[in-house]
Amino acid sequence: MADRGEPPEGPPGSPTGGSEDEYRSLVFDESFVRAARLQEFSAQERMEDHAPAVRSLPSRHWRTGSRAAIALILLIALAFGTAVFMGLRHPYQAPAGRRAEPLTSTVVPLAPRGVVPGGSPEALLAKSPAAQFGKGAAGINLPAIRRTDDFSDSQVASALTTVKDYLVASSLDPDVLTGATARPVELLLDPGQTAQFERSMNRSQDDGEHAAAGWLVRFDPAKVALAGSDIRVRGTLSYREEGADTLEVVSDHTFTYVLRPAAAGPQRTGGDSLFTVRRELHFRFDREDLRLHRLEVRSSYVQAGPQSCPADTTGALRPLLAGQRAVSRGPAGTDPYATGRPTAALCGTLAVSSPQAPTRSPAPPRGPEAPPASQSPWSRP
Repeated sequence: MADRGEPPEGPPGSPTGGSEDEYRSLVFDESFVRAARLQEFSAQERMEDHAPAVRSLPSRHWRTGSRAAIALILLIALAFGTAVFMGLRHPYQAPAGRRAEPLTSTVVPLAPRGVVPGGSPEALLAKSPAAQFGKGAAGINLPAIRRTDDFSDSQVASALTTVKDYLVASSLDPDVLTGATARPVELLLDPGQTAQFERSMNRSQDDGEHAAAGWLVRFDPAKVALAGSDIRVRGTLSYREEGADTLEVVSDHTFTYVLRPAAAGPQRTGGDSLFTVRRELHFRFDREDLRLHRLEVRSSYVQAGPQSCPADTTGALRPLLAGQRAVSRGPAGTDPYATGRPTAALCGTLAVSSPQAPTRSPAPPRGPEAPPASQSPWSRP
C-alpha cells in the first residue's frame, strides 16, 4: 500500500504506475494548449487577493467575425465598383458635346464706277441711304422674342443678345476697326473656333476659312482712320431651331463708316468719304453656348466698298478714299490648273442707291391673319 504522501500511481519513476496507461493516449500538443479557454495564473498573480486560480482566455470567435466583416466590405465595394463601371459604359448615356465647325467665309470687294466722292461726314451721310439708319449699337434691333419647341424665351433672348454683342464688338468697336485688338471678338467665340480665328488674324489667307474680314471689320491703320464715331447701322436678326439641341441665328446688317486718310496733321476740307460693309452671318448655338454666352460663327458673306477688285482684303479691308478711283483691271486671276484648294476671285460693282425717305412701318396683321410664331420656322422683326 502506498504512503499517504505518494500519488496513487506510485512514487515517481516507478516502473509500474497505477494508471499511467490510462492517460497514455492523451497528447497535449502546443495547439491544444493555445486553444484552451483556461490558463493558470503566475505565482505573482496568485498572491493577489481574491485572485482566481485560472483566467479565461478571450474567445477566438472575433477572428471569424472580423473575417466575415471584411468579406462583406469587399463584396459591397465590388458591387459598387461594378455599378459605377456599368454606368460609365451604359449604351444609353448622353452623347458627347458637338464640336464647333470651322467658319466658311466669302469676301466680295465692290469697285466704284468713278471717283470716290468726298465731303464732310454730315453732308455725306445726308446724301446716302444711311441717313435713315440707326447710330451704332442702337441700329441693331432684336426681333420679337418667342419660345420655340425646345428653347425657352430666356434661351432665345440669350442667343440674340450674344449675337448683338458680337456684331458690336466686330463691327463697331474702334479698337477692333483700327486693328489695335481682336480680343473682344475672340472672347465671344466657341473655344473650338479659337485656333482658326487666331490664324485668320495673324496669318490671313484667301482660302475661304482664314480671311480676317470673315470674322470682323478691320482697316489698315497705316492708311485709313475713322472720321468720328458716327457709324450708321441697319439690318435684321432672325432665329429658328436647327434641331432639338441647336439654335440658329442669322444676322444681315449694313454698316456705313466715314473714313479719312491716316496722315498726321490737319486734314483737308472735304477729304472724308463713306465706306459701306454688308455682313450676312450665320450663327449656331448649343445649350452649352447659351449658358456660357458664346457662339459659333458658321458662315460669313461680306460685301465691302469702295475698293479695287485686285486689292488683297484677306488681312484688312482696303477702302478707296475721297478722290481715288478703282484700277481699270478686274479681280485677281484664278488659275483652274493650279493644284490645291480651288479659289475664285470675286468682285462686284458699287452702285449706291439714292437716299430713301423714311417710311411708316406697316401695321401688324390682326385676328386670324397673324400666324402663331410656332407655325413659322423663322421669326423676323
